[in-house]
Amino acid sequence: MPTFWLVILLCVIAAAGYVLGRQRALSSAGGDARALHSLPAYYGYNVGLSTLVPALGLLVVWLLAQPMLIENRVSGMIPAEAIPEGTTLGLVMSDVRRVAEGLDIAVAEGVLTSEQVRNMRSEFSDIRGRLGEVGVALGSDVRPEVFNAAQAYRSSSATGHTAMVIAVALVALVGLGLSYSKTNKDFRARNTVERAVMALLILAASLAILTTIGIVLSMLFETRNFFGLHSWTDFFFGGTWAPNFRGDSELSILPLLWGTLYISFIALLVAVPIGLFAAIYLSEYAGPAVRAFAKPLLEILAGIPTIVYGLFALLTVGPLLVRIFGQGENGVLGVEWMSGATSVLTAGVVMGIMLIPFVSSLSDDIINAVPQAMRDGSLGLGATKSETVRQVVLPAALPGIVGAILLAASRAIGETMIVVMGAGAIAKFSANPLESMTTITTRIVSQLTGDTDFASPETLVAFALGLTLFVLTLGLNVLALYIVRKYREQYD
Repeated sequence: MPTFWLVILLCVIAAAGYVLGRQRALSSAGGDARALHSLPAYYGYNVGLSTLVPALGLLVVWLLAQPMLIENRVSGMIPAEAIPEGTTLGLVMSDVRRVAEGLDIAVAEGVLTSEQVRNMRSEFSDIRGRLGEVGVALGSDVRPEVFNAAQAYRSSSATGHTAMVIAVALVALVGLGLSYSKTNKDFRARNTVERAVMALLILAASLAILTTIGIVLSMLFETRNFFGLHSWTDFFFGGTWAPNFRGDSELSILPLLWGTLYISFIALLVAVPIGLFAAIYLSEYAGPAVRAFAKPLLEILAGIPTIVYGLFALLTVGPLLVRIFGQGENGVLGVEWMSGATSVLTAGVVMGIMLIPFVSSLSDDIINAVPQAMRDGSLGLGATKSETVRQVVLPAALPGIVGAILLAASRAIGETMIVVMGAGAIAKFSANPLESMTTITTRIVSQLTGDTDFASPETLVAFALGLTLFVLTLGLNVLALYIVRKYREQYD
């Protein structure tokens, strides 16, 4: 049974449990709901939750644990001589999983029978060709041992899935039976349901925290492995980024950090003035009709995918800047300062456009939070509208605006697609905004693209870059929250 239909089955059993629990509670009270400790629905909720929650919990744990257990078992079947030179066991296991999936597809489409799959040792060459018919091409370096491991992987997965379906269904039925047997008019169903819902809420809140902790720990462990293979002094204090996968790479973060901060600075130069002025106009000067039309229209920019911004940078903004700052005598300025469409200025301008609704929306909310009494008091003392905005509203909202700018800066530092398509891929120190540069996020993508075995400094450096970027953006976010919370109470 597919996992989707298993979940549907659990929901059906839980719904049936709700109806049965509610009916049993009413029956125990002689049909009089007033004789029950709780409302009838709570008895149904108790049976339904007792049926659904433990079964779903077991299903999630099983789905997470089964692949790891099977992979550990199957990897022991692959002899050392079946691992090609320059390859790791992880890459071989990727081939095993790919072949196992191909076998499933071939059986599902009728290209192979289950009997042929079981006898694959004697039909290796034939099955190799048959898998090609369903789009699973095996190179000449795939040895029969790997193919046999794929058969064991598929067999173990099928057995594990069958056991999972049986175990989950049994847990659901046991939960239904136990909760149904406890249902009577004196059972405190409401208290039980409320405790269960509280536990689910705590679990949901904990998942976000645990996910963050898991991400940080995974980066920490891989970063530790990286620094075991590469000097930390070169990473933090070197001046060259030159990975070459030959063992003599120079992997310094400083050129990447410079490009990241430079592009982010230009983006903020574009986004902050425009976004702040737009927020001031919408909150202080625009009428209700204009605000109702302009604010949603401005925030449409926030819903545009970043890949679209990247295409806009590559196909529109970049060529426009080349016509202005390049092309020699044929250009607008008659100079040759810019040789290509990718540059710091290209990425910075487009990223700034992307951040405009971010700055505008946050600043607008912060300005609107300034008490109207402060505006009325200023106007009552004879100040004009512009003087009130400049000398009363903006100073009162300044801490929140600074926090919004810092949050926008952390958003700019973490941007990837615009930089990939608009800034180039050259890691260097330069103050010229018309030259190509690269950022930390771009290099992370580059280092983890293709077949990676996570055993060389050139691949593990991506985790060190990611951890550094995480610390940088976390610091900006904490600083923004500190500024907002420290000064917000003065204007409540």
